[in-house]
Amino acid sequence: MKAAHDLFSALDPTRSRAAQGTRIYTVSELTREIRAALEYAFTGVWVSGEVSNLRLPGSGHRYFTLKDASAQINAVMWRSVAEAQRFELRDGLSVLVFGDVTVYEPRGQYQIVVRHVEPLGVGALQLAFIQLKEKLAAEGLFDPERKKPLPIIPRCIAIVTSPSGAAIRDMLNVIYRRFPGAHVLVCPVRVQGEGAAAEIAVMIDTVNRLPHVDVMIVGRGGGSIEDLWPFNEEILARAIAASRIPVVSAVGHETDFTIADFVADVRALTPTDGAARVAPDVARLSENLDALRGRLGKALLGRLAAARERLDGLARSYALRRPLERIRHREQRLDDLAQQAYRSIRHILEIRRQRVAGLGDRLESLSPLAVLARGYSITLRDSDGSLVRDPAAVPIGDTVRTLLHGGTLWANVVRSAPGPAWIRPPHDEETPDDET
Repeated sequence: MKAAHDLFSALDPTRSRAAQGTRIYTVSELTREIRAALEYAFTGVWVSGEVSNLRLPGSGHRYFTLKDASAQINAVMWRSVAEAQRFELRDGLSVLVFGDVTVYEPRGQYQIVVRHVEPLGVGALQLAFIQLKEKLAAEGLFDPERKKPLPIIPRCIAIVTSPSGAAIRDMLNVIYRRFPGAHVLVCPVRVQGEGAAAEIAVMIDTVNRLPHVDVMIVGRGGGSIEDLWPFNEEILARAIAASRIPVVSAVGHETDFTIADFVADVRALTPTDGAARVAPDVARLSENLDALRGRLGKALLGRLAAARERLDGLARSYALRRPLERIRHREQRLDDLAQQAYRSIRHILEIRRQRVAGLGDRLESLSPLAVLARGYSITLRDSDGSLVRDPAAVPIGDTVRTLLHGGTLWANVVRSAPGPAWIRPPHDEETPDDET
């Protein structure tokens, strides 16, 4: 027995290693050491792949799978990192991520904690621009129906831009040259850098609270895509869309397009072009007024001449020269119509009378009285007034009442026989002496 026990002990690796002092890990201990090894060996790695199985829970974190043709790895992006990204992750998007490899101990799965992500094949800013443009277009913020017209002669022009840039000087020069009496309100904001979009959006909301502003220019001079980026942010786009005052977007150069351009009521090619769009050219307005004054005078003279000619024509008309004659013609026509109506009514009444007479004849022919007039009679039982159709229904001795065309007969039944009376011999039986 002892030899068998020693044999089983030798074959049991756990007992043998325990006897040798070998360390035995728990699952948690082993997983923790694997995590430490992975985090030490794979800290700050770049990985390319395709996003799939993207999940967006209410916590704000992003969970997805990063995969290629033959493998995949779980990935997580914490909320603080996700909010700093300018574009949104989507399934099927090819990306390059930077992060740390670790192990999620409750499930024993290794994953990469993403610290930065950028799209492959297109820049992050360009992708963010495309995604926001598609989102706002789907909401109808670019629809032409919601665009507000610019006032022809504004009482007050608000310019939301940097007070120190060249763009404000150019816009003021154009406005005062075209419209010397213009009232311009300069609203200073930062037009680039972190937080600039929110600052511009707040200023737009503030200007909308002013009662005398008729139009607003929002813009800046040219620059790189990073410099112009505040005009591509969603907070500014929604502020422009919510403005009750018409907004002119005047950002950068003619080739620069921003989200603000699509949302604004009017897109100007440059800040200078934006100023020209809101400020009327007084000299040209004066010329147009002179031309309109001349056209108005000619139009009035033409209307007067046409009215005079029409009045002369009316004065020469037959109705005005002999006004009662037209009334007489109408009276004669009315008499003719009355005669026609009288004849028509008589004709219709005659037709109706003939139809009624015909219906009366038909009704008379179907009347039971007409049948009696032809020699027929109706026999009734005197006791209950029921119609007699069969002689067997009236017992001998009963009184019957016979209706004739000229009156009524009462008789006692002394004899009855089946069948029509005219086919029986008239004297086939002797009448008893007591019959009456």
